Amino acid sequence: MEILLATFSALFSVVNPFGAMPVFITLTQDDTPRHRNQMALQASMYMVLILAVFFFAGQYVLNFFGLRIHDLRIAGGIMLFKAGFDLLATKSEPGRKISKDVEEESIQKVDISFTPLAMPMLSGPGAIAVSIGMFTESLSYLQMGITLVAIIMVAVASYFILISSPRLVRVMGKAGLSALSKIMGFITLAIGANFITSALIALFKQ
Repeated sequence: MEILLATFSALFSVVNPFGAMPVFITLTQDDTPRHRNQMALQASMYMVLILAVFFFAGQYVLNFFGLRIHDLRIAGGIMLFKAGFDLLATKSEPGRKISKDVEEESIQKVDISFTPLAMPMLSGPGAIAVSIGMFTESLSYLQMGITLVAIIMVAVASYFILISSPRLVRVMGKAGLSALSKIMGFITLAIGANFITSALIALFKQ
């Protein structure tokens, strides 16, 4: 249960589906509710696939390039630190993860589930870094399964948040979204700091 909750909370704050709501609404504003729900479902399934692949295969990719897990955690921590700071410092369009050009191009696409929804909005570099960083060779099969369940739980939560986004945006308003974005930013900052400090401590011990 401890692994499940820790993995879920870390991934959910980095994925930050609340930050994806404004862009999701913009990209699906002319779609039917059925098509909008389908895009949210497919994006959530793609997110599970992407994060699971990097969780299980990320260590082998690092070994191929001669990198250690501590190197990834430091780089990922810096990236999460920047992402969290951006969420705290933003004054408009909270949670934006794609550029205006990408958004305008995506409006013309029929299927936006893989890109830009699943990648980079939900399973971006930060979420991928967290997924790879969670894998260690000492993990048992049970712990790996629990981590995979946590990834699926984040995807399920993201799906329900996305399909409820028009209602949530009306209820929360811009002020509510901005406040929520700052909370997520603070948590992301803390996760980034934890990544960096834990990697440095492990390196000093070696």
